[in-house]
Amino acid sequence: MIVTTKSLFEVAYGRFAVGAYNINNLEQAMGLFRGCVDSKAPFIIQLSKGARSYTEKRMLEAIIRAAEDVFPEAIYAVHLDHGDEKTAMDCIASGVYSSVMIDASHEPYAENVAITRRVVEAAHKKGISVEAEIGQLGGVEEDIKVEEGNANLTNPAEAQKFVKDSGCDSLACAIGTSHGAYKFSGNQALRFDVLAEIQKLLPKFPLVMHGSSSVPQEEVERINAAGGAIKGSKGVDENQFKRASELGVTKVNIDTDGRLVWTRVHREFFRDQPAKFDLRDPGKIFMAEYAKFIAHKNEKLGSAGRLDEVRAHVTKK
Repeated sequence: MIVTTKSLFEVAYGRFAVGAYNINNLEQAMGLFRGCVDSKAPFIIQLSKGARSYTEKRMLEAIIRAAEDVFPEAIYAVHLDHGDEKTAMDCIASGVYSSVMIDASHEPYAENVAITRRVVEAAHKKGISVEAEIGQLGGVEEDIKVEEGNANLTNPAEAQKFVKDSGCDSLACAIGTSHGAYKFSGNQALRFDVLAEIQKLLPKFPLVMHGSSSVPQEEVERINAAGGAIKGSKGVDENQFKRASELGVTKVNIDTDGRLVWTRVHREFFRDQPAKFDLRDPGKIFMAEYAKFIAHKNEKLGSAGRLDEVRAHVTKK
């Protein structure tokens, strides 16, 4: 069942966070749905601009439509991640997405508000939720590149004003996380003090934490042992998700970790079985491993086992 992020956040607020997972292909989609069904967790399936152009946007959209029939017990939102105005409007018109993110955080405040407001007005006419962003995370994610020195934490007072001015349904905040696998350089860390101040000024308003992969060192070590060269990587301590959810974070974005699982599975497979060439062989392993990874993350987010109460909430509306 496809629902809006707004309806998921109504159940989650202050109690748990919903995992928002980026996918790019069939294997990721299958692993994601299996992992969430197995752990009885609601979730958000995210498509980025890069994912939509990797093959052709209608291919991934067709997979999502099919998944609704294959996994009728699943409850999830379909979300555009880091969209510009043109992409957001296209997703709103597609009939597939129940939520979009408009990211104009790189623009001056007034322009960010104006762009976000236009997307909000179009989305709300179709019952679609809108996520916006203020402040900027450092790091690299597809076409988003922000040097650490240019990253800036979200100003709580500005966040409060932005929500009022833009009319967005949830807000992505920069609180010390970073995009990509190379995270937390120097003394950078999660700023719960900033998050607490934002919650104080925006009580009950859903907040979003981007760049929240943990970059498990075991995965990195196994990748490197199988021929990889990932160095200097560090991520968000997944044990901090609970504290973040208590401070209003209802959505946690995880992308890099899934890519690490994919890389580890395929590097180890072809290292250990160099005569193999059937892409389905490592694909089967990946789907099972990704499902286990997703179920584990849902446990840490507190969303595992919440499916029945979410279903009760969304079906009574």
